[in-house]
Parts: sequence; C-alpha cells; structure tokens
Amino acid sequence: MTLMQTDRLRLPLMAAGQAQKELAHNEALLLLDLIGQPVAQSADLIAPPGSPASGQCWIVAPSATGAWTGKDGALAGWTGNGWRFAMPGEGWRVWVVDRGCAMRFDTDMWTNEAVRADGYFIGEDRVLAGRQSAIADPTGGASIDAEARAAIIAILGSLRAHGLIAT
Repeated sequence: MTLMQTDRLRLPLMAAGQAQKELAHNEALLLLDLIGQPVAQSADLIAPPGSPASGQCWIVAPSATGAWTGKDGALAGWTGNGWRFAMPGEGWRVWVVDRGCAMRFDTDMWTNEAVRADGYFIGEDRVLAGRQSAIADPTGGASIDAEARAAIIAILGSLRAHGLIAT
C-alpha cells in the first residue's frame, strides 16, 4: 500500500479502511510539531546529540552519520518515540540557536539569512552593522572650505536619517 501524503508538508494521510488510523494521525501531529515554528539547536552536527530533550530539533549537516545517515539537510526532531525527520521545501526558514540567526532552504541547501543580530550580510560579508555613536558636524578650523563642509554635513545628515549614526 502506498503511503499517501499531503503535497507541501508531506504529512501522512489516513486511507479509507485503514487500520489503526491514530498512528497516521499521531505521526502527522509529530511532524507538524517539528515544522510548525521550527527552532533548531544547530545546523552543524553530523551525528545525533547524545542526550536530546524531547521537542528539540537540528538541521542535519552534510555527511551525517548514525541515526541521521541519509538525512542530510533534513530537520531532525527528537520525540518520546525517537527521531522524526522532515525534508525541507524551497523557502523554509528555521531559527538556529547556536548561530543566532535564521537559515533559509534554497534549492538543495541551507544558508544563513542576511539579517542577523550583528548586522546585515551579503554572502558572508557584513555590509551593515549596528548604529554607531554620534558624529558632530564640522566647525572651526584654520581654513574653511564651505563646499567640503556642506558635503560632509549632507553625508552626516543622510547617515542620521537612515539610523546608521546617532543624532
């Protein structure tokens, strides 16, 4: 008998005349619990942790071993009945505790989201950080270049308006 599943989340469906329908229903609830608001402890383990707490989950790193063999890229959740796995789909997002940022699944791999607690990243290069301290407008000096001073004031005004430096 072919296992029937939902199209997007691949949750098991009950079949007409199926014995022990509660098993399919319970399995669907366990998987939904894993993927509903996913929080992974890490995305860097290749082997299951020694003492997982019920409800914890991980993103299985490439070249996984042990009970995770063949589950690279999956969300692995520990339940009272052992490991449950959910293969991600395009665009899935998971908060990853040890990285302090979300990861997104694209095509066939997980990547860190651009917005993180310590800045905005393109690739792995930080291009925007937290707000810096205030910078005073230029004043005084032995020789004054009005055009240069006006340009500096305009630049500082833009940085303040975008929240990149304090006012």
